[in-house]
Amino acid sequence: MARPRKFDETAVLDAAVDRFWTQGFEATSTRELAESMQMTLASMHNAFGDKRALFRRSLEHYLDGSLRARIARHEAAPSPAAAIAGFLRESIERSLGDGCRRGCLLVNSALEVTPADPEMRDYLNAELATIEDFFCRCIVKGRQSGEIPAGIGADDAARLLFSCLLGIRVLARVRPERSLLEGAARAALATLGLPPMPDI
Repeated sequence: MARPRKFDETAVLDAAVDRFWTQGFEATSTRELAESMQMTLASMHNAFGDKRALFRRSLEHYLDGSLRARIARHEAAPSPAAAIAGFLRESIERSLGDGCRRGCLLVNSALEVTPADPEMRDYLNAELATIEDFFCRCIVKGRQSGEIPAGIGADDAARLLFSCLLGIRVLARVRPERSLLEGAARAALATLGLPPMPDI
């Protein structure tokens, strides 16, 4: 019979997320992870596998409580246009409120991955695609209802919004200026004939 785990999985994954988020995947050692998670190396490996497996589990934990929850919340709004504008507004506020300038763990990881690691690249690309897909669904739904005007193809419109969001998240790490981030979002929304972001 397997012995029950004697640790709080949410707490140890929070600790692993914090370490990966602060230092990045490559710079984080398994020893540092174990110390942060308050586990022995053996216990950590038994529970989560190697560093790569732990990173993926940590990122899943991060995405469940952050990006995926945000997408679901905004997409449940009755207005697809408001969902897009609200998502961008929230992303800007989260970026400006990040005193440590850590940015987004998913975006940071995508910037860190190299061509020598195609498996990790493909995994991160698939996760990033959920953002683009969210924008595309909103564009299609909004055009079907007449709320969003016709224009460039829905796929390209989604790519524009997706690129804008990635730029916001990266720029905020080095230039966390409200005018810069809001200006980028305003331009993208206006280009697509979408309403402006909601006021704070």
